[in-house]
Amino acid sequence: MTVSRRTFLGATGAAALIGAGTVSGRAQAASIPEAPTMKEAAMQPPLFPNGGPDYQPVVTLNGWTLPWRMNGGWKEFHLVAEPVVRELAPGMVAHLWGYNGQSPGPTIEAVEGDKLRIFVTNKLPEHTTIHWHGQLVPNGMDGVGGLTQPHIEPGKTFVYEFQLKKSGTFMYHPHADEMVQMAMGMMGFFVVHPKDPSFMRVDRDFVFLLSAYDIDPGSYVPRVAEMTEFNLWTFNTRVFPGIDPFVVRKGDRARIRVGNLTMTNHPIHMHGYDFAVTCTDGGWVPESARWPEVSIDVPVGAMRAFEFDAIYEGDWALHCHKSHHTMNAMGHDISNFIGVDKKDVAKKIRQLVPDYMPMGSAGMADMGAMEMPLPDNTLPMMTGFGQYGPMEMGGMFTVVKVREGLAANDYKDPGWFKHPSGTVAYEWNGERKAAIRAPSPAAESGKTAQLRVTRRKSSTGGHSNH
Repeated sequence: MTVSRRTFLGATGAAALIGAGTVSGRAQAASIPEAPTMKEAAMQPPLFPNGGPDYQPVVTLNGWTLPWRMNGGWKEFHLVAEPVVRELAPGMVAHLWGYNGQSPGPTIEAVEGDKLRIFVTNKLPEHTTIHWHGQLVPNGMDGVGGLTQPHIEPGKTFVYEFQLKKSGTFMYHPHADEMVQMAMGMMGFFVVHPKDPSFMRVDRDFVFLLSAYDIDPGSYVPRVAEMTEFNLWTFNTRVFPGIDPFVVRKGDRARIRVGNLTMTNHPIHMHGYDFAVTCTDGGWVPESARWPEVSIDVPVGAMRAFEFDAIYEGDWALHCHKSHHTMNAMGHDISNFIGVDKKDVAKKIRQLVPDYMPMGSAGMADMGAMEMPLPDNTLPMMTGFGQYGPMEMGGMFTVVKVREGLAANDYKDPGWFKHPSGTVAYEWNGERKAAIRAPSPAAESGKTAQLRVTRRKSSTGGHSNH
């Protein structure tokens, strides 16, 4: 961050602005709180409250929480809408729009009953607003440009003021030129903790947003008019293998909150556990109305939160169950060659193109381990290596890593799970093996790289011929 938490929380000011009106002039500008920024795409530690009601802060997947300052009983935040560069995974970046240096923007955290004053500065090339999705606010603070407020023109700062009426899981996004601005990545998470610290308390609380982009290989800016054929499906604008794991201490009660700002629903599936759906953007689900699940469908424009007790150690997959959403840079005009013998034609093609690689005759699994040259600024469809070889994944995929003995607020990646003897599936050779051991870290050290691709410049886009 460009502003330390201590410096930011210790700042003072005297904002006395009412309503979603412009802030201008030297005197008013001096009262605006600093706007911290973050360029790193790694998950940052939780931001614990420095006074006021106690709560367990959330951890944003590959993101961070926006610091605030107290000013006369108001919590003051500063969001800056601006162009940003977001790394989707090592080897690929996207030129997006977001807030405070990133897309999605930083998570806003507060407590039920808090009075919030949120300054919003527009550094985009066009006007914008912010809608506080799911919050109960005065009509003039709802953020719908032209309907409830004037648009925030480039270079202007507006201020929103409201008191938080309920706790729960929410988000923020523009209600101005939505097709462009949301397609360019303008969104963020908004968590309101209960006033009662014991209500719905968990040990670890994770948040992330679902978004989708259509970015041609070799290019950097999404096609904002795309409606259906997206090629990059993301958790917090990251794709596997660039998505951080959820690290959970064995025995903890964990919550995962998901918001969907894509153009389709997403059945989010978690391996190894069943869980309880405990919250939507409409509020907390009463205990009598909760239901057990292993997959939860997250509709467009909705939030869902689920909880589980981390009693089973291991590396458990968590992903969207739409199979194309666990791939990167997915081409939509790929021919189906399953069952086609390409050996003879491959020999002839290699006479003209020595590097030609015939693929697809037996499925696409060989893409997981290959090192095919790619155009600039794109990713393999299937990538990532685990301790047993290629994982053949991309897009909306990560891992819940449950470990015994972690410190209360330790979120560092603990590495691959060391399976107890006799608990790994094995090849049958006519007799039962007494003990199966996981590969040693030394033997697999070369396979844990995030990406194993060789890049070269290419004038042809797409992965249609892979």
